[in-house]
Amino acid sequence: MSKGAPPHQPVNLKIQAVKNVGSSWLALAVTVAVGFFLAPFILHKLGDEAYGLWILVFSLTGYYGLFDLGIRSTIVRYVSKLTTTGDDDQLSRIINTSFLSYSVLAVSLLVVTAIGSRVIDLLFHVPPAFLNTAPLLFLIVGSSIALNFPLGLFAGILEGLQKFYWLNLIQIISILLRAWLIVVALNRGGGLVTLTLITVSFPLLSSVAHILMVRRSLPLPFGAKFVDRRSFRQLISYGAATFMIIVAARLRFQTDALVIGMFLSSSAITLFSIGSKLVDYPTDVVQSLAQIFTPMSSQFDSTGDTEGLRKMFVAGNRACALTIFPICAALVILGRSLIEIWVGPKYLASYAILLILVLSTTLYSAQATSTKILFGISRHRVLAAVVLVEGAANLVLSIVLVRYLGIIGVALGTAIPLTCTSIFFLPLHLCRILKIPLGTFLRQAYLLPLALCAPFAVALLSMRHLFHARTYFQFMLQLGPGALVYGVGLLWLFFTREAMGIKMWTRFTQFLHESAGWRNR
Repeated sequence: MSKGAPPHQPVNLKIQAVKNVGSSWLALAVTVAVGFFLAPFILHKLGDEAYGLWILVFSLTGYYGLFDLGIRSTIVRYVSKLTTTGDDDQLSRIINTSFLSYSVLAVSLLVVTAIGSRVIDLLFHVPPAFLNTAPLLFLIVGSSIALNFPLGLFAGILEGLQKFYWLNLIQIISILLRAWLIVVALNRGGGLVTLTLITVSFPLLSSVAHILMVRRSLPLPFGAKFVDRRSFRQLISYGAATFMIIVAARLRFQTDALVIGMFLSSSAITLFSIGSKLVDYPTDVVQSLAQIFTPMSSQFDSTGDTEGLRKMFVAGNRACALTIFPICAALVILGRSLIEIWVGPKYLASYAILLILVLSTTLYSAQATSTKILFGISRHRVLAAVVLVEGAANLVLSIVLVRYLGIIGVALGTAIPLTCTSIFFLPLHLCRILKIPLGTFLRQAYLLPLALCAPFAVALLSMRHLFHARTYFQFMLQLGPGALVYGVGLLWLFFTREAMGIKMWTRFTQFLHESAGWRNR
């Protein structure tokens, strides 16, 4: 289809959203469950030093994401937009230009990886027993990430097409197979190198599946003739702000392990990562929900549906809050017991890290829809500048505070700037763009989630007062009454406030009345 052709057949956005969110949460449930039980297994098999080195290597190579230059988000944006308008000619040019750009980046990163593997032991406190292993680990992980740049393009295309359920199916299969191989390998005496090879292989295999699915659902041509400067300028123009946000994200969440590795030890990285990992899980839950709003908001923006954007802004953030608030309450109230059960009482000091990070990330995650909308409507430049300043403040504060407070200082260095962004920038900025009064947004998005979370927290506090959980079964006994209370609240909200729920309840009551009338006759 060339420019000017009719757009692709629209789909029902509600059905699409339900399919995408449902499959995303299923994939995330598998991810969290596997990661939750696999992490202590790996920790105890490898030991504190080896596990800390593993975290350090992946944190270092995580900075390779900076070289993305925002191209991935550009792909999601333009695939969604151009398939809506039916401009397949320009879409082919965007995709082919992106693939070439990613291929050049991959070659450059392979060179960087070769150099980095030579100096990693000079820059960080690598345990003496792993001086020979650390360069090899860096070489393996860095090379796989470099190759995933051009291959990962196809996952971005599937996101733009809102085929999240395909992505999630592949993710579920990949995670389960990878976990099984890791358990088998470590039980048979495998070490860091084996663990790393298994870990990096599955993203590459998943990319092959993504390629096959893209070729099936969007059979666009590939070739050098579709690469042009105009498309490259579009990539850079949209991606420049995204690149700043990627830099900020690395400064926010990837620098912690590096700062600790430079000033403390790999064992300290392990202690910090336990608390931060428990915070990452609920953050991932919310992000899996919010990711669908980027292509959806792009569609609304393409058709000029500002009212649809406003409704998405409020309803999406309310859904994020309904998800993150109870998880935050559970981690604050039952976090110490969870750490003791999960990895053992030896690591209870990680609870302080958990407590500091979970409060700040909850404030930010409750507004996850806001950032996705900004990407979808190409209004993310101001966000980029703000989060870049936040990331720089994070790095500076962490370096200063680690000298006095150790890993607690690093956690505070992350939490303080993130809290400021969440309170003083995001709600004001989005309300100004979408022309919604701040008080109206806060009331409609967060009043009900807070009200539903209050009895949940009371139930957890009561159960914690009754007994101290020392097993997963006891922990679930503590969590159960609160979950029941919160579940009842969610059902009440759905059947009294949501249009679909009200319609279902109305039909149900009508059925009861008709049944009663039939019996009376």
